[in-house]
Amino acid sequence: MTEDTLHTRAVDAFIAATETPDPDQRTTLLSRALAADVVFWGPLGRAVGRQAVADFITEVVQGHPSGPCRMVRTTRVDAPGEWARFGWCYEDADGRVLLSGTDVVHVTPAGDIDEIVVFAGPL
Repeated sequence: MTEDTLHTRAVDAFIAATETPDPDQRTTLLSRALAADVVFWGPLGRAVGRQAVADFITEVVQGHPSGPCRMVRTTRVDAPGEWARFGWCYEDADGRVLLSGTDVVHVTPAGDIDEIVVFAGPL
């Protein structure tokens, strides 16, 4: 399996986890995508561990005041070596974009994301 394939699988599992309202399914998807001690740098600060990422998804992504929303990968996963970046948008049920940005992730040789840095909004 190539690095690009490992990176894309991890990123897509992470995005799928943001979309599911089922906490058990979210946990399963995050275990496929993230290292247990993942470091997550987001707009609200720094968190460590899969559970912290799951809590962020539950509170911020799933709990958005606009109702059910979804995260969509808007670019290919660009993966030079162990790092990758991808564009995303967050849209409401009508497909209206509420926020967009770029994430940068570090991927281990096993294909687990062990660091996520979220850049939300335009520069």
